[in-house]
Amino acid sequence: MTTIAPTTTKTLLRFATAGSVDDGKSTLVGRLLHDAKAILADQLAQVTATSAERGFVGGEFDFALLTDGLRAEREQGITIDVAYRYFATDRRSFILADCPGHVQYTRNMVTGATTADAVVVLIDARNGATEQTRRHLTVVHRLGIRHVIVAINKIDLLGYDADAFAEVAREVEEITDQIGLDTAHLIPVSALAGDNVATTSANTPWYSGPSLLELLETLPSIEEDTADLEPFRLDVQSVLRPQGGLAPGLDAEAYRDYRAVTGQITSGRISVGDEIDIHPAGMRTRVVGIDTADGSRETAGAPLSVALRLADDIDTARGSVLAAAGSLPPARTTLRAEVFPFTAAGLRTGDRVLVKAGTSTVKGIVTIDSRRNLTTNDSEPAEVLAGNDIGTATVRLSTALPLPDFREQGRAGGFLVIDPQTGATVAAGIHTPAEQTPTEAGA
Repeated sequence: MTTIAPTTTKTLLRFATAGSVDDGKSTLVGRLLHDAKAILADQLAQVTATSAERGFVGGEFDFALLTDGLRAEREQGITIDVAYRYFATDRRSFILADCPGHVQYTRNMVTGATTADAVVVLIDARNGATEQTRRHLTVVHRLGIRHVIVAINKIDLLGYDADAFAEVAREVEEITDQIGLDTAHLIPVSALAGDNVATTSANTPWYSGPSLLELLETLPSIEEDTADLEPFRLDVQSVLRPQGGLAPGLDAEAYRDYRAVTGQITSGRISVGDEIDIHPAGMRTRVVGIDTADGSRETAGAPLSVALRLADDIDTARGSVLAAAGSLPPARTTLRAEVFPFTAAGLRTGDRVLVKAGTSTVKGIVTIDSRRNLTTNDSEPAEVLAGNDIGTATVRLSTALPLPDFREQGRAGGFLVIDPQTGATVAAGIHTPAEQTPTEAGA
């Protein structure tokens, strides 16, 4: 029986795949899973049999069939807009978000890419960079994805021609230069033949870089990239007090007085003895203990969930924010943000919404400022953003929130826009503040 290869490291990489319809994304994902030995024997046998029925001979099979079940579920109306797969190699564990390729599902790509450490954008080498390529690269740039891989596929159909690859690479570089995206990793691949997918290929001697899987195995994750660069931040989920029984490692007296604030570390790292600021209490204290499901420790970093014991009994509750001393951004009642609508109705000026940032949910009113023209990369005045648009908006909040600039602190600067009547998520937003006047800032 084929099983997932054991991993010798606990590092995890989250990555998303995106590409236009018929660029070969399903085949690439299937090939990647197959070559990483992440396909069970019974599924492999079924795919082999179905491939034979479709004319594949000599033991060959259609790699796209390995993800057909996911697409079939979408076609049946089941809500799996982004399909997730988990697999591992000897070097690393992965979570793969397989995003739909149709142009009308750009919003679903946002869902898959928001938590990704890297995004693989697929291009058909015969067609070159398309409007959808520009759209995908614009989205990953606006979301601040640190690692962008452009897999130029079907290079085998062009006779592994180095000049053909160079021409597509030039088109991609023109787009990335125009939208301001840092240099992307460009890899010539054949998803069908397996060239440069799991291992480097002798068919492309002119390419000296790693294969796709080799690159994914070595890219640093968001946590590895930023754990020591971004300041500590935790959005409080709850406050722990004794509920009976006895906590491991604590005597009865210590447990009776136990009090800790819990939540997932959004960014940075915290150690026992570090000073932190608390919103909205407006007070500073020290961390005197860090507890986890595996016991106490001296230090912890994102994205670990922790219970922090504090030196002072400060009023904290769900929605409070803990941050490294001196790093807490000013709480604002006005957010200027880039927004990505998720519904067909989209967003329009005057919409009354709920804004969920971290563990806080507050009321807000939306004003649409502009819509991004993905062909020219220009911003155009607008009052409505449709379900597939990207634009900027001003959101006025009923309660001030200390959101950092998304461009500086990533996930901590993101939020969701929710319909207060239905509870449906209307849009995702990333806080990208311009200069704000004192009257726009909250307490």
